[in-house]
Formats: sequence, C-alpha cells, structure tokens
Amino acid sequence: MSNYDNLPPIYFYLPQADWRDNMPDSSSELCQKGFGKGLDRGIYYWTLQTYLHLKGDGFPCSLVGEMPDEGIVLAHRDSLKYELRPTKKMLMVCMKADQAVHPYAHMHIVQNPRETQVVKNSHYILHWPQPGLIPRDRDRDDRFENIAYFGISYNLAPELKDPSWSQTLAEMGLEWNIVPKERWHDYSDVDAVIAVRTFEATESYLWKPATKLYNSWRAEVPVILGAESAFQAERRSELDYIEVKSLEDAIAAIKTLKDNPQLRKEMIANGCDRAQRTSIETILSSWKTFLTDIATPAYQRWIESPNLFKWMYIQQHYWLIKAEAMKKRLQSLTF
Repeated sequence: MSNYDNLPPIYFYLPQADWRDNMPDSSSELCQKGFGKGLDRGIYYWTLQTYLHLKGDGFPCSLVGEMPDEGIVLAHRDSLKYELRPTKKMLMVCMKADQAVHPYAHMHIVQNPRETQVVKNSHYILHWPQPGLIPRDRDRDDRFENIAYFGISYNLAPELKDPSWSQTLAEMGLEWNIVPKERWHDYSDVDAVIAVRTFEATESYLWKPATKLYNSWRAEVPVILGAESAFQAERRSELDYIEVKSLEDAIAAIKTLKDNPQLRKEMIANGCDRAQRTSIETILSSWKTFLTDIATPAYQRWIESPNLFKWMYIQQHYWLIKAEAMKKRLQSLTF
C-alpha cells in the first residue's frame, strides 16, 4: 500500500477554454523547453506547472477542463469565477498568486510568507523557478558589463526607465537592458540584475513573490532589489542581495559591485547555496506535504460536517461579500 492510497480525488482545474495544443505534457518537457507561445499567464505557471511536476513524481492527481463535483480542487484565481461556490463534497483551494482572494475558497495558496498573516486559511508555498533557466556563462569570469532587469516594464521604478539611468550606467562603462519576455530565462550574458518597483517606502507588496531573487540565485548573478517584504523574508545575510531605497542607493550599489570582483564572487557562491531551497525537488515536497497533511484532513472535515454547517459557511461568505460591496459603494459616494 502506497502513502497515497487513502487520498481523495485531487484535481487541478484549468478551464477547457484555456487548453492549448502546445501545452507541455510532462515535467521534463517543461524543464527543457519552458512554456510555449501563448502560455505566459499565471494559470499555466501555477496550475499546469504544479500538476506536471506532481504527475511526473507519481503523485495521484488529474488535470481537468470542467469543474468537478467533489474532491480537492485546486485552481488559479483567474480560473475561478467570483460567484463559484464549493459543493458539499468539494474542497476549493485557490492559488491566489497576486490576485484578490476568492470569496468562497476554503484555502488559499500564497507566494509570500508574510501574506499568511493577512489572508485567512492561507498557506505559503514557493513559486516554481523559471523553467529552462540558462545561468550566467562562467566563461565571463570577472567581466562586469551588462546590467539587466527581468520583468514587465510597468513593474520597474520610473527612475530606472528614464534615459538618465541608462546614461549614468553608460558613463560607468556599463550597458542597461530591460530583457524582453521571450528571454526571461536567459541570464547567459548578464553580470548583475536590478529589480525595484518603487523607491517610495510606502508599499511592502505582500502579494508579490521573491521570484526575481530566486532566479538570480539560480542564474549565478548578483542582484540589487527594492525594499519588498518577500525579499526581506528571505534575507539571511548581506550576500543574499543588495537592498536599495533610492536612486542614489542603486547607483552606489552598481559602483560597489563594479569595483569589487571578490564581493561578486561571494554573492554568487552564496546564491548557489541559497538556491538549494528553491529547487524543484524542495517545492515539490512542499506541495505533497500540503496536499496530504493539510488539504486532505480539511477535505475530510468538510465532507463530514453537517449540511447546516456547510449552508452557514456559504451564507456567511455571501453576506461578507455584500458588506464589502456596500462599503465600497459608500466610499465612492463620500465627498
């Protein structure tokens, strides 16, 4: 008897309308090739990717295009309609990513450990690393020429999009590059990464992950980051990353890295060590523990609970939704 024989049905729900002919059908294909064209959405990064890794490890689960009537059902927030309610035999687990909570979900998977403090019944699991990641070419050795940002341009601080920033780097003999999405996996010619959403210390971004940090560790590239909660939650030493809170800090950090090859080597070595906790095997273990030790007992409690309890659960959340909508309406009418 395997450890999985007594598990309930476990489904990863990806609406049929979002199924594509070019979706990878195995974890090995995903790791080798990454996601295909048109698969650059959270529903694939979270739902499809998690399913493929679990399936590849022999964990009993299914990918479905229609919402099941029973079992543990996991889906990305964008795949769950706002009004969708769990059945009497379904435990709904929402992979929240950076979206709003689902009003009827029994549990949420969050990608920032500090978000568990504000989202009820939430559980933190690291996001998967960038599929097909190409690390920095080790033949570059001590070269320090190319500084890059990996991410959507609107998530980059305005100061780092201003021509004066690239000009400042050029005067230091450095090239600045905002990497296009199709090359987000390729760090081969990158000597340092910088990622700052804002230099204003007014937002901790509790809903955002530390993915840019993890990818830099795995890519063997020193990284400069803004003061975000996900990064700070991961920080164990100054070698993990350089935190900056102003444009002047960012320029100083670049100069420090440029002038100190030994520091770069130490940050790279430290990153290789830290990256071990972000491995596919480690994240896979977290998912299996969640499904067997947390979600399965919760599912059993739900299906065995009285119908009155289930009715009260739905009604309570229904009225919470109504109250929130009324609150927003009153706020909009306030002059």
